[in-house]
Amino acid sequence: MSSSRTVICLLRNDLRLHDNELFHWAQRNAEHIVPLYCFDPRHYVGTYNYSLPKTGPFRLRFLLESIRDLRNTLISKGSNLVVRRGKPEEVVADLIRQLGSVSSVAFHEEVTSEELNVEKRVKDVCAQMKVKVHTCWGSTLYHRDDLPFPHMSRLPDVYTQFRKAVESEGRVRPVFSTPEKLNPLPPGLEEGAIPTAEDLQQTEAVIDPRSAFPCSGGESHALARLKHYFWDTDAVATYKETRNGLIGVDYSTKFSPWLAMGCISPRYIYHQIKQYEKERTANQSTYWVIFELLWRDYFRFVSVKYGNRIFQVKGLQDKSVPWKKDMKLFDAWKEGRTGVPFVDANMRELAATGFMSNRGRQNVASFLTKDLGLDWRMGAEWFESLLIDHDVCSNYGNWLYSAGIGNDPRENRKFNMIKQGLDYDNNGDYVRQWVPELQNIRGGDVHTPWSLSNAALAHAHVTLGDTYPAPIVMAPEWSRHINKKAGGTGPSPRGKKGPSHTPKQHRDRGIDFYFSRSKNL
Repeated sequence: MSSSRTVICLLRNDLRLHDNELFHWAQRNAEHIVPLYCFDPRHYVGTYNYSLPKTGPFRLRFLLESIRDLRNTLISKGSNLVVRRGKPEEVVADLIRQLGSVSSVAFHEEVTSEELNVEKRVKDVCAQMKVKVHTCWGSTLYHRDDLPFPHMSRLPDVYTQFRKAVESEGRVRPVFSTPEKLNPLPPGLEEGAIPTAEDLQQTEAVIDPRSAFPCSGGESHALARLKHYFWDTDAVATYKETRNGLIGVDYSTKFSPWLAMGCISPRYIYHQIKQYEKERTANQSTYWVIFELLWRDYFRFVSVKYGNRIFQVKGLQDKSVPWKKDMKLFDAWKEGRTGVPFVDANMRELAATGFMSNRGRQNVASFLTKDLGLDWRMGAEWFESLLIDHDVCSNYGNWLYSAGIGNDPRENRKFNMIKQGLDYDNNGDYVRQWVPELQNIRGGDVHTPWSLSNAALAHAHVTLGDTYPAPIVMAPEWSRHINKKAGGTGPSPRGKKGPSHTPKQHRDRGIDFYFSRSKNL
């Protein structure tokens, strides 16, 4: 190895040192390593169809925190994070020219078109400048090369078939060890300043104290969260019972934002679960975390199989649906002004915090596509803009699923907003938290203010169409549940354990969403 040999590690959605093959490989193949992150201007424009801000304030804040955290970690290992603003292919070309000693550029492979275009341009630049390219696969629990399918075209179109095949025939690779020390930057290379939101012409996120995700970005915070959720509190042992919660930090793992940016490795989570099962307990809850990681894998591999079809209006099934593009309806949905309190509460939580529970996401997506009949891509792009944990494959995969044009073996699945609200927010605490204009309506009545008498509404200081909207749509199936709700006299027995308690008879609703034949969840 010549003393001047340098490897550029182009980082994108892999902002960690643990279980990171790039650093492992570079450490063996170069004297100098340049860990590089580029703030690509293409990430800060409008979304493809509806020109919503592509990277909204919450995800940007989380990204900036993750970048700062990674820089601190790398400094502690004798290295640093080189930060630049610009298109990766142009930044890489500049660095190759500037350093004169670059032997290779290494990066993790992504799967969707914008990221693949960047990879192609980086490869073209390297070919012109006679620099080798080294790529790794590191974003999934199961490595692409270990799947029990001869070719990605043979990937099953139903999750259950994929899961059973992978669980019986696949294996999860061990994690790459975390280097004690990293080879340094080339002498004289400027690290570069980490930009602010303002530098990127973006707005600063405002912290909301009600957030169910009041966590910071970065690998060290991700690892601390896992330690808290597994080893300090044993919360993972009841995950399956609590994961449909709506209020609080610990009803679910909350790993998804760190997974989306690669601050934590799915393999690391898996091996920690296996260790937890060996040392503490193994049950349905510990398995269910792996089950959810497998869904994440599945959507990524579906994106490899179908390419740009995951973004197209007809979806994976090439199905023509007469979607509406009514911007007034869309604005009411995204601003939480539909007049359907369970939908509005979830949409306001998203707008105020950049986070929403899995239960909420399934419901608001069903409401947009099935109750309002709006173009599913409106919802997907709004989620892309706002969600802290936006992962392109999972987001678009889930929206296709909700719209009935993705990986769903059954047609016409539709969520009943009132039934769902009563099942998962039986006493109305979640709705009152996010829709304060309804806070004087007690109990489950808060889910259907339009069904209350004028006297009851006046007593609660609610005027429909004035202080709170009348529903913009009414589904016939809602009426079956209006008389079953908890009354306004205080918590019902089902709701007494608090808002993140899932009623026993509904604990498998998440499973039902994927496996049952019931069309009216």
